[in-house]
Amino acid sequence: MRCRFLSALLILLAAPALTEARSPLEIAPAFELAQAKGASKEAAPRAEPTSDLSKLTDKARQTRQRILDAAKTGDVKKVASVMQQNEMMPVFSFGGDKDPVEFWQSSYPDSDGIEALAILVEILEMPFVHVDKGTAQEMFVWPYFYALPLKSLSPEQKVELFRLVTGTDWREMSDFGAYIFFRVGISPDGVWHFFVAGD
Repeated sequence: MRCRFLSALLILLAAPALTEARSPLEIAPAFELAQAKGASKEAAPRAEPTSDLSKLTDKARQTRQRILDAAKTGDVKKVASVMQQNEMMPVFSFGGDKDPVEFWQSSYPDSDGIEALAILVEILEMPFVHVDKGTAQEMFVWPYFYALPLKSLSPEQKVELFRLVTGTDWREMSDFGAYIFFRVGISPDGVWHFFVAGD
């Protein structure tokens, strides 16, 4: 069985160093920031997962729908167009890549990049979390696993997780200590901040 997480990680490891002005930590939710500062997972604030889209702001809900509509067409260029219409280019790679279409097509050559869109749709149709409320880093993040310690997931939540990743992925992420497969972040003002995998 192919390991999605490991495939994405190998691509990131082979890429050149991050050249963006923002580091991965600057777009990470409170849980991961706490880990980076040496705090325990238990000390980090817990974000509650929800599937209730009414919990999103109107602008965030509209952005999510635009992304979904574009991704469901199977046209990577349409998703890239949504990115380009954004206030800023969302982070799609930690390797300094400039073109999302080229990045997805090189990451998933067998599907010409369409697998990335399938992952994007799957993620945005999962429950999400609202993190860093009241701060400059406030964000709605999909899927909710990103803001929770993996060891705390219930059996039902693990079933949801395995819709995205394999057992091998689970073992690798458990060893790492956090969910680091693909995730999406949209701020309350509707700005799409990231669709990225890696740590």
